[in-house]
Amino acid sequence: MADTAFEAFCEAGLWPGLGRLAAALPGAHINSPQDVSVDALSGLDGVGKTRAENLMKAFAGAAPRLAVAELLYAASLPVRPTFGAVEIFGPSAAEVLRADPWRLLEVPGVDVRTADRFALATLEERPTKADPRRCRAQVQYALSRAARDGHTVMPEDPLLAALAGLDAPDPALAIRLAVEAGPVAEFELPGEDGTTRRLIGLVRYAMAEDAVAEGLARLAATAQPFAAADEGAGIDAALDPAQLAAVAGVAAHGVTVLHGGPGTGKSRAVAAVVELASRHDKRIALAAPTGRAAKRLAELTGAEASTLHRLLGAQGKSGDFARGETWPIDADVVVVDETSMLDVELAAALLDACADGTHLLLVGDPAQLPSIGPGRVLGDVLDSGAIPATELTILHRQAEGGSIARLASAVRTGELPAVDDPTREVVVITAEGAGEAAQRVGQLVTDSIPRVLGIDSSEVQVLTPVHRGGAGTAALNAALKAALNPGDGTVGGFDVGDRVVATANHLDDGFANGEVGVVTDVSEGSLVVDFGAGPVTVAPKARTDLMHGWAITVHRAQGSEWPAVVVVLPPEATGMLSRPLVYTALTRAQRHVSIVHAAGAALARGVREVGARPRRTRLAHLLSELR
Repeated sequence: MADTAFEAFCEAGLWPGLGRLAAALPGAHINSPQDVSVDALSGLDGVGKTRAENLMKAFAGAAPRLAVAELLYAASLPVRPTFGAVEIFGPSAAEVLRADPWRLLEVPGVDVRTADRFALATLEERPTKADPRRCRAQVQYALSRAARDGHTVMPEDPLLAALAGLDAPDPALAIRLAVEAGPVAEFELPGEDGTTRRLIGLVRYAMAEDAVAEGLARLAATAQPFAAADEGAGIDAALDPAQLAAVAGVAAHGVTVLHGGPGTGKSRAVAAVVELASRHDKRIALAAPTGRAAKRLAELTGAEASTLHRLLGAQGKSGDFARGETWPIDADVVVVDETSMLDVELAAALLDACADGTHLLLVGDPAQLPSIGPGRVLGDVLDSGAIPATELTILHRQAEGGSIARLASAVRTGELPAVDDPTREVVVITAEGAGEAAQRVGQLVTDSIPRVLGIDSSEVQVLTPVHRGGAGTAALNAALKAALNPGDGTVGGFDVGDRVVATANHLDDGFANGEVGVVTDVSEGSLVVDFGAGPVTVAPKARTDLMHGWAITVHRAQGSEWPAVVVVLPPEATGMLSRPLVYTALTRAQRHVSIVHAAGAALARGVREVGARPRRTRLAHLLSELR
């Protein structure tokens, strides 16, 4: 542990732009906040007056971080949670935590034991386990953990058990205190057996689900038809009856859903919707959750498309949006692709930004993995039966994606047929253990796929369910960097030519969570990354939200496609294998997929038996009440 809070603050990277200079501070007699000055900083090797002035400004701006770091250090705790605390509580984070130290539990990565230690060191009076602040925080913590698994609510009994496991002396009282304080709400929903279920949830997700239900009902009630039911056939004579029904539905209803597997013609139907709306002089907005998906949507429809965050005017990492009720989206028809990725809060923001009378088309594939954030918006909308929906089932894409589409369609229904594909569009390679699987992945990416199929390594993406282990993202990225772009990691572990993936939204900086790009330049601690839409400068403060991206998790690949994909299924992933995960991995490939199979019988069992893991939500019930 560092000798002082100031030293810990510097070593943890809480002083923007300082970087490796932290180790040189003692040599310039900078050992405390009082020692920091432009003159002292100018005494560091390689630091001129301009940089010293910039460092001084950055230090002054980091004062809220220093105040939190001092509190954590005084409690003999790591200062790393400072980043999250200041992001959540703002400039007054230290004051917030002094008044209620258990609010530290709101910071990702902090557990109850750590918060208790912090409270013991911070409060003047000796805290007790029954402190109302602790009770409230524990309930929020338990519900937040459930939200990380996708749930917007928890039944009362499992929540009581979870609180008992967190050493809450009176779980029922803790829930009552949390509800009375405001951040937690309770609901009663009818159960399937005629009984009433009591559910508890965070107010933020309850409000989001209410907003989605109300927004969908509002659009359904205010939109007016803008085209005749049979006009779609005159736009594209090759549309099948289901596609024609989908096109007619968009013109007739305020909200519709178009869903189906790969190769069933969703994009062709969307292109017809765009053409139909254009013929009637309707303003159109196309969007998708990721940059790659938006780019593909634009290519397939011939119309401009953007990420959903950009369409809504996302404000950095705050989660706020410029677009909303007072400044809605400038469009009469809004089409959103890859809606299986919509969590409930993003869906609420989308509905809030659609003005009365807007026609909204939600396009997606409910068989894919659900959103990373809480909720199951697409699944709940379909389950409710409250919104007109069209499912496409006819497999059109035979020539350009036949084998991938057929395999994916089989997996979608719980089957895993043997693969015998002379076209080499789908290749299955078995491996014994993670080590051999990783070796096979390296051979495929660096040699076999480029040599046999003519697909360059730069167009091959590796997907794995896990981060750790011999065939997890960390080990695979280290091996692929050594093979494809060796270097010392000149800036934060990255070199020019490295492939990277974003792990958080930085919309102000020009990139979003899950986007994959290539480092094109490095300069003074910053990286220049091409995420496909032009160069983006990633400042040091945002650099920590990048990872090497030759290999990424299946979850992070949602919404994106690549010419070739290598799916590796190591033994460590056996407990994670499910039909949605395998299906999502397969459908990320456009021209070729290699499956490196080291999971044994768990793969077939997962596809056959493990469907979408149920998420506890209220949205389907709220929508069913609108029918």
